[in-house]
Amino acid sequence: MVSYTLTEGKGRTRVRLLAEDMGDGQVVLINNENAHIGAVALGEFDFKYERASVSVITRLGHKDDAIAQKAAYLISKHLKKPVCVIAGVHVENITEAEISKILENSANVVEKFISSKLDIGPGTR
Repeated sequence: MVSYTLTEGKGRTRVRLLAEDMGDGQVVLINNENAHIGAVALGEFDFKYERASVSVITRLGHKDDAIAQKAAYLISKHLKKPVCVIAGVHVENITEAEISKILENSANVVEKFISSKLDIGPGTR
């Protein structure tokens, strides 16, 4: 199994992406030091129509679907494979600015992950 670990940001807005190749798919965790299961998104690439679609399950009271849905869509679309993203980022007394920064850091770490997978090809890391 091929593993990936990437981080983005610092302090309270730092996020980590952990990923494992699983068969023809990808399992991705996006979290911070207070990791938990907040939302799960399943992305699937449709080769016939050249598009990705995503289904999301969010735990009551959590807002991690914003991270999970976008990550699953982008990873599935660019890597053209199924992906399961589990997101859980928790920060006590979070501010609007911190929310924005966490969303930005999450998008950046997903972009880094996609780039690393496309640069090296599947299963060669």
